[in-house]
Amino acid sequence: MRFMIVVKASKSTEAGVLPSSALLAKMGALNAEMAAAGVLLGAEGLQASSKGARVSLAHGKRTVVDGPFTESKELIAGFTMVEVASKDEAVAWASRILELIVADEAPEGAEIEVRKLFEMSDFAPGGAR
Repeated sequence: MRFMIVVKASKSTEAGVLPSSALLAKMGALNAEMAAAGVLLGAEGLQASSKGARVSLAHGKRTVVDGPFTESKELIAGFTMVEVASKDEAVAWASRILELIVADEAPEGAEIEVRKLFEMSDFAPGGAR
């Protein structure tokens, strides 16, 4: 099963504050551990929404709105993709990521979301929904 571990944006990440070198080193070590365990598919950080855009299409009209976007709680700062045996295993890895973030950058707390990716078998007749 593949899961995306989504790191939510914060005021700091939206302000363009880069992670500390200590956090980057710890995350690098955790990513290396996940790679050695054979579960890491990818891990990336995203720049602030001020460097992005939203594209929408309604009634045949395309609209592009440049960032920044106001609701940082609805934005993501980065993600990790893992392939694991269960949701519980994905949550365990997510918990380790969250502990690093809270310890080094967000003592007030942070939130991570764990989402299962669709597999082709989910779309087969009788597949899981």
